[in-house]
Amino acid sequence: MKKRITLLFGIILFVGSVYAQSPTGDSSDKQAKINSAMSAAPYAIAKNATIRDWPASEGEEMALLREGTNEYTCLPDMPGTPGNDPMCLDEPWLTWADAWMNQKEVNISKMGFGYMLQGGTPESNTDPYAEGPTDDNEWITDAVPHLMIIVPNNSMLEGLPVTPESGGPWVMWRNTPYVHVMAPMPKYNPSDVQEDSD
Repeated sequence: MKKRITLLFGIILFVGSVYAQSPTGDSSDKQAKINSAMSAAPYAIAKNATIRDWPASEGEEMALLREGTNEYTCLPDMPGTPGNDPMCLDEPWLTWADAWMNQKEVNISKMGFGYMLQGGTPESNTDPYAEGPTDDNEWITDAVPHLMIIVPNNSMLEGLPVTPESGGPWVMWRNTPYVHVMAPMPKYNPSDVQEDSD
């Protein structure tokens, strides 16, 4: 979890910046990362999203792989994590990520959507900062492809299921400032990802 927090910090630092580090590696590696990032969300969203790469180490810039035209930012599978966890996040979710990383209150004014249609990494259903399973933190080991939803008023989530056992959407990290809805979705087949023609 600490590694994820460190790497996600790059999203906030570099999304919307007026400059970007040139992507490294050959064109096939770049395209592989773009394809991975695009596999996080439906093609209708991913095709126009900004795509960035994870920094190789803390403090490095997050390379721009492709400029986008919608409000989503997609990232490829995160290096060093046990699952396949590319993600596409809209602007409210980027604000949420900043709050989560810095352990402060979430301040959003509209609903936010984040896609992780390849699944993710094991994590706690109750503790936003858990680094492993405990007797009471409801550790989730299954990589469930999902849509994540945040709302500006958390009272809107009252009465919804709070565990994945229901088989449908559930509220994750309840009773914390980082509460959100996890909505299971079909896994997106990376072979269906279409390359941009431009």
